[in-house]
Amino acid sequence: MSEELCHTVYILRCGDGSLYTGWTTHLEARIRAHNAGTGAKYTKSRRPVELVYFETYATKSEALKRECAIKKLKRKEKLALIQNAYINY
Repeated sequence: MSEELCHTVYILRCGDGSLYTGWTTHLEARIRAHNAGTGAKYTKSRRPVELVYFETYATKSEALKRECAIKKLKRKEKLALIQNAYINY
């Protein structure tokens, strides 16, 4: 019996106000890891982190492509993405 994985791309707002983009198959656990200082080198010194945006995909490939696309966005564009998500929520 295999459990279907949900591939999630997410954006965190770090304690210093910067934004971090990543992907995972277990979002809640990944955020806990970031806040524990074991999630990523970048976020380790920028805690606490807060989830401000996420998207889910059926495949790892789709998620990684989207993560790459988001990482190429300028900060202003990422903030607009986050803001639009809250408006549409």
